[in-house]
Amino acid sequence: MKKARRYAFIGLLAAMLLQLAWTQRLSPVQSSYSKCEYRIPMRDGKKLFTAVYSPKNLSQKYPILLNRTPYSVAPYGEKNFPNDLGPSEYFSNDGFIFVYQDVRGRMMSEGEFVNMTPVIDHKNGPTDIDESSDACDTIDWLVKNIPNNNGRVGIWGISYPGFYAACSIIDAHPALKAVSPQAPIADWFIGDDFHHNGALYLPHAFGFLSGFGRPRSKLTTQQDSYFQLPTPDGYDFYLRLGPLPNINAKYFKNDIPFWNEIMSHASYDSYWQSRNLRPHLNNVKPAIMTVGGWYDAEDLFGTLGVYQAIESSSPAAYNILVMGPWYHGGWSRSDGESLGNIHFGSDISAFYRKDIEFPFFRHFLKETGDPDLPEAYVFLTGGNEWRKENRWPPKSSRAQNLYLQAGGKLTWDEPSEDSPSAFDEYVSDPQKPVPYINGIATGMTREHMVEDQRFASRRADVLTYETDVLKKEITIAGPVIPNLNVSTTGTDSDFVVKLIDVYPDDAPDFEPNSAGVHMGGYQQLVRGELFRGRFRNSFSDPQAFVPGQITGIHYQMPDIFHEFQKGHRIMVQIQSSWFPLVDRNPQQFVDIYNAQDSDFKKAIQRVYRSKSAPSFITLYQIK
Repeated sequence: MKKARRYAFIGLLAAMLLQLAWTQRLSPVQSSYSKCEYRIPMRDGKKLFTAVYSPKNLSQKYPILLNRTPYSVAPYGEKNFPNDLGPSEYFSNDGFIFVYQDVRGRMMSEGEFVNMTPVIDHKNGPTDIDESSDACDTIDWLVKNIPNNNGRVGIWGISYPGFYAACSIIDAHPALKAVSPQAPIADWFIGDDFHHNGALYLPHAFGFLSGFGRPRSKLTTQQDSYFQLPTPDGYDFYLRLGPLPNINAKYFKNDIPFWNEIMSHASYDSYWQSRNLRPHLNNVKPAIMTVGGWYDAEDLFGTLGVYQAIESSSPAAYNILVMGPWYHGGWSRSDGESLGNIHFGSDISAFYRKDIEFPFFRHFLKETGDPDLPEAYVFLTGGNEWRKENRWPPKSSRAQNLYLQAGGKLTWDEPSEDSPSAFDEYVSDPQKPVPYINGIATGMTREHMVEDQRFASRRADVLTYETDVLKKEITIAGPVIPNLNVSTTGTDSDFVVKLIDVYPDDAPDFEPNSAGVHMGGYQQLVRGELFRGRFRNSFSDPQAFVPGQITGIHYQMPDIFHEFQKGHRIMVQIQSSWFPLVDRNPQQFVDIYNAQDSDFKKAIQRVYRSKSAPSFITLYQIK
């Protein structure tokens, strides 16, 4: 009897040791969560592939945190687990039900994929489907069918998933309590990704759509395959490529439908207008936290646009903005302590993840804790500190104009000169466009958003203006608004305006200092943006320039929150190309998307700075 008990004990001990060894082999996610895969039916009968990770601890009910993506919910298979779950480790450690879904028409989900699916009026029954209805149907199924949920749902996503998060706000399901659109796409013609003020962001569109734009032939777990340039020199590749029709002729072969749609809609027509998300963000019920980076080269416009649209349409909604010194998605993918040669301090992203993002979702989904978050949690670049503001832009900011003056001067005083010769000019040559970086790269770099502009200020086709040395700090909070009076010898032209922070000659180098760049005299890009001149009166109704005629151009660049330090200078640069970041303007009023080599011509560009035709930059200064 004793021997039997001893054998039983030894067997139990062996089983426990075996179980312990097996548990130690499991990843942290696999040891704490179980996984199920579902095909969730939508109102039109199509089924969307969805992976659900539920805590194994069943002693309490958990909220659902949903991420809808066109980029795959891999790894597929109920025995395959990712290395992490949720926006950060704080969520998986605290306990949530994590849900990832392939959006309609992508990867393993049924239906037809439509880029930036237009929002429709949900009144006509099962045929009315868009990303808002798909999110609503998904949430409804989840709260009714996933065991141990507490009936409260949150949605988050970065970039394209940020667009899907924003779509869920429209006609939101009652169970949806918190949404965080992070770097969301809002408008693909005016300011996000592929167009900025009507101009095509060439390498970004070409590179992304070379893989993502190819339609699938069946349900698949296969990731997109992207075109690799045959040279590391993108400037050379795109210049040799020539006019935009050559992309189909040489590479795409008409196999990428969305590229063809872009080429067929060269102005802000109904096609693009229907893909503008902002007008639909009204009557907002869930709590909203929109997140973005001041140096996001892809979707800075969408971040600010989503926040501002909700603030305008639903002033009573819980709607807050978080902006840090990040590149696209940098709050999730980096420590945020530096970008290129610019350093911001320590624990930038860690602070956001622990003290902003996690408390926001925990409060609204678990009904616990006060996140104590301001209307705007914004990082002051230049000053390198987080600030809490009770509105954005701050109420204390006031518009002030920086005027272009003779001799490359930049002052707060209006020009006194009023003669026909009060202008500066340069020759813009489409065959030798101004590069957007001082080096080589195949596509759009993250670092160009803060890159040293000394290489550009030395070119004859770039106008440069700067202030005297600043005697005190100047803090700018809000949009940067160029107001130019220009003329051209062509019939169309682009104008790039760059706002630059010029460091003193004795500025110390930072460590680590990438590529040995010295900070003395560094000309840090703070904000740059291009405007395609044909759209100066209307994005929907492009108009030619009258050669030689003084013409006004006024546009708004994305917000900044930047402190120009005492001893620095403020600089403005103006040019007519930014290549290959932006496609070349032929400088003739032709259909650029169908232009030929012979259409590209040199033009003399003039920027006026007289009393009757001033050019200036409006900045919002905090007193």
